[in-house]
Amino acid sequence: MITIKSDYELSLMKEAGRIVYDTHQYLKPYIKAGITTEELDKLAYDYIISRGATPSCLGYEGFPKSICTSVNEVVVHGIPSKQKLKNGDIIAIDICACYKGYHGDSAWSYAVGDISKEKEYLLEHTEKALYEGLSKIKAGVKLGVVSHAIEEYAKKHKLGVVRELVGHGIGNQLHEEPDVPNYGSEDEGVVLKEGMTIAVEPMLNLGTRKVYLLDDDWTIVTGDNKPSAHFEHTVVVTRDGYKILTGDDNYE
Repeated sequence: MITIKSDYELSLMKEAGRIVYDTHQYLKPYIKAGITTEELDKLAYDYIISRGATPSCLGYEGFPKSICTSVNEVVVHGIPSKQKLKNGDIIAIDICACYKGYHGDSAWSYAVGDISKEKEYLLEHTEKALYEGLSKIKAGVKLGVVSHAIEEYAKKHKLGVVRELVGHGIGNQLHEEPDVPNYGSEDEGVVLKEGMTIAVEPMLNLGTRKVYLLDDDWTIVTGDNKPSAHFEHTVVVTRDGYKILTGDDNYE
């Protein structure tokens, strides 16, 4: 069931989103060569707890850590470990926080030191694909318009669009209806209504769109081992557009 959030629910989601955004900002100075993804996870856990929230990912369907850290060819759900970041890596960090029973969810991809032009291109255009999709959101629009805009932007820039993984509704559950694909036709999907909250999250690959699951049953990597990027915001649908709940414009 797709829920329309009340003003009170949105106030809690706004605070959850603010904590997610602030956690990303807190981690940024630490994202450099030599740090382990496990150390980033501990920093994120401590920060989220200090803000009166809990990491939504920790224990979610058995996930063992507080954030997802997906390096280079890892698309999503990378498990923090003793892996050290190296100069030239890219890392997608997916952070979810629960505040008084409501969730915020945002992923962002970061350069570690100096990265290749190819990786710069991937990061630039995956982030732009996110905003291309967001720009279509407003009450009365079919969700397929958002999905189609992301796919068309990605295809124009010759990036592989992952189909096995999609965005989602969000609220007092981390994953709610509806699914938010990054592909599809404009006449598909539910009609967006004011007060719906969704997480839009393009996952684009430098090569093939094909992916596969590793033996840990979490980590998903590209089929050709080329890099992948992931950008995500939680937003609320408004009458005339949308409001990002996990961005710096959440401060008013």
